[in-house]
Amino acid sequence: MALKNPRVFYNWLSLTGFVITANSLILILILFLLSIFSENDNTYLGLFIYLILPTFLVLGLILIPIGVLLNIRKKKSVEKGMDPWPVIDLNQRQDWATLVKIFLITTLFLVASAMGSYRAFQYTESVEFCGTLCHKEMEPEYVTYQHSAHAKVTCVECHVSQGADWYVKSKMSGIYQVYSVLFKKYPKPIATPIHSLRPVRETCERCHWPEKFYSRKYRSQRSYLSDSANTEWNVALLMKIGPEFSPMGLTEGIHWHINNNFRIEYISSSRNRESIPWVKLTNLKTGEVKTFIDQENPLNKEAMDTLELRSMDCMDCHNRPSHLYKSAPDYIDIGLISGMLPKNIAYIKKAAMEALKNPFPDKETAMKDIETKILGFYKAEHPEILKLNELAIRKAIKDIQGEYNLNAFPYMRADASQYLNHIGHLESEGCFRCHSDRHKTAKGESISRNCNLCHTIIAQGTTGTIANATINSTLEFQHPTELKGKSKTAFCSECHRSLYD
Repeated sequence: MALKNPRVFYNWLSLTGFVITANSLILILILFLLSIFSENDNTYLGLFIYLILPTFLVLGLILIPIGVLLNIRKKKSVEKGMDPWPVIDLNQRQDWATLVKIFLITTLFLVASAMGSYRAFQYTESVEFCGTLCHKEMEPEYVTYQHSAHAKVTCVECHVSQGADWYVKSKMSGIYQVYSVLFKKYPKPIATPIHSLRPVRETCERCHWPEKFYSRKYRSQRSYLSDSANTEWNVALLMKIGPEFSPMGLTEGIHWHINNNFRIEYISSSRNRESIPWVKLTNLKTGEVKTFIDQENPLNKEAMDTLELRSMDCMDCHNRPSHLYKSAPDYIDIGLISGMLPKNIAYIKKAAMEALKNPFPDKETAMKDIETKILGFYKAEHPEILKLNELAIRKAIKDIQGEYNLNAFPYMRADASQYLNHIGHLESEGCFRCHSDRHKTAKGESISRNCNLCHTIIAQGTTGTIANATINSTLEFQHPTELKGKSKTAFCSECHRSLYD
């Protein structure tokens, strides 16, 4: 004789729950098998397998007992003498069989839920989930991350790291981010979360060891002028990352700023920390305190009381460790150095910079305008060059468009002008935010702007005519083009922040 389930299960709500549960389970199994045998990862497939369909599965399972309880209440109201709860008699084969079914189904569901929850956790922690689920909104971060020095470090290792407290914070933040995407409440560009990032000691210093910096580093840099020959300009620097000899520790050099014997605090008047008008230096050994105030941009008492007082750490200089946006002059120079762009085509740097001079409203317009403007430049000013090199110029246009797509995202208004890099001082004030000669104590002591504090120039000039410094000396910086008047004393970023140079 076939065993039947108790009649309390036969109601529309419980049956609906059964249908939803069965369909969800079947779809999960089908999609899971599809994901196993598929050659390519699919973010949206994972979204359905681990988040959306399990939600419907749980909803169906919840509807089943709710339907049973409502059915019991209904029958109880009709039959007043009915027991408030079902009577289970294990001597009855039907009741015993039902309990066995419930036990087996519950066990199977708990095991599947545990495995599914773990897979869902892994999925939501993946780079693909972070970068591709909200494709348009996160495209700038995802693309620049893939071409960064930290491309093999997952998003959560920096943005969440270890520990339950930050995991909960990140998920709570994620709920608001989902709301922002669904209702188009997000800003353009998305602000860098510098005020809510986990402390450097709990993220960066899990891999990097500040106390073990090496001494000095040779850096060679090449750029190109916008003349007919695309003239190469070389600068070789000895970067004073640490002291002259590594056993001296952090007593001098750039990384002196995180010397454990000193504490540097500052107040920024801008949310992106681009402007720093107030700096405090405390010698933790002697107790000596020095306060430096920007004489051209002092803070009033109200601002001092309301703005954040921050202790300097690695992120104040290394603020773009992963999502690094290159400016047009930067990626065009890189293209010329690598050979992707042909240096032998006259004025190719100038033509590229003219085409990229102004921002574009969207990528489709950018692709058309880059091609139109570069070809138009040669047609109008140098038709003979276009005639001899048209195929090479058209290939260069495709490469320039490709580099633009890796570094500029008009839909989100994201590019190098919005996400300034504080390493150096070429396109942002960077070091000069403090090292300006304007920040002075009451006694007149200033934070020096002397270039030799951080590096010495050991060679510079055009290829073939490079001047070299002698041992333990430095060359005076020579700009590749002549500077006059205020340009000689202005910050580099006052000119170089523009996309067009």
